[in-house]
Amino acid sequence: MKSREFVIFGGSGFIGTHLARRLSQDGAAVIYNVDVKPPREEIPHVTFVQADVRNLAHLNLGIDIDTIFNFAAIHTTPGHEPHEYYETNIGGALEITKFAERSGVSTIVFTSSISVYGPSEETKTETTPPNPKSSYGWSKFLAEQVHLGWVDRDLERKLVICRPAVIFGRGEGGNFTRLAKMLRAGLFVYPGRKDTIKACFYVKDLVESLLDVWAKDEKLIIYNGAYPDRYTIEQIVDTFREIAFPTARVVSVPRPIVSFAASLLKGSIGSVVGVHPERVEKLITSTDVEPRWLIENGLSKTGRLRDALLEWKGESSKVFYF
Repeated sequence: MKSREFVIFGGSGFIGTHLARRLSQDGAAVIYNVDVKPPREEIPHVTFVQADVRNLAHLNLGIDIDTIFNFAAIHTTPGHEPHEYYETNIGGALEITKFAERSGVSTIVFTSSISVYGPSEETKTETTPPNPKSSYGWSKFLAEQVHLGWVDRDLERKLVICRPAVIFGRGEGGNFTRLAKMLRAGLFVYPGRKDTIKACFYVKDLVESLLDVWAKDEKLIIYNGAYPDRYTIEQIVDTFREIAFPTARVVSVPRPIVSFAASLLKGSIGSVVGVHPERVEKLITSTDVEPRWLIENGLSKTGRLRDALLEWKGESSKVFYF
């Protein structure tokens, strides 16, 4: 990578940390991490600037910025009031694009979400019309519109919008981490079905795709960040069991029973074990997303789940927690 200057909004988060590490390894000269939270680790050539993306009026980094990566978001669902998603995700998009305009930045890479498609069992590609249902999905869809407005205002600007599926890997603390915790405890319960399709992507493969797509000489690219493999929840659980939790048991329980138990556990106990009625509902609803753009451009990766989980296991003391 030739010498460039990057700004990562949300660079202290899960994906941002992995991107900063990769840019540093690839020889980026200047990397700014702008986040409200301190970084998870010290990374060479990365300078931390504490700022809230909801108000960047006074942010001036004093450098010629080549590219902005916008990862700043509130995303945990459930976990926030509806207005919080809009205030941070849309407000942040507005502030970041304003910062880009006054700083003369020509390229933005924005991570949206497959939540813009809404929940359904149908396969979704990049040409599927957005149909968000949740506050988070709507906030991401509207943030996309903010970025699209920014790129349309200047012929020299370039925008990449990635809609990531379930992203897993070291530092995640989300769906795959909760699944691993349950298997490590010795039991995983399927809430009524095992064939739920869960589009997913290893965080390092996501970062590689972001950089590959960023390098393309196109004004606008929108792509789904996922493997082309249509992994089911059963395949994911079986792969975890094979490589790390061979003694863990799995059982199938009717959905109403699991939902009732989750409602009883909702609160402090449920938060410890990762059980929540909304998460149960998400577990039985497919996120069948196809990365058609990556496939058509020769950038997709197949058969990666097992190797990716093994790599994560090796980096996290074999427990998938951090």
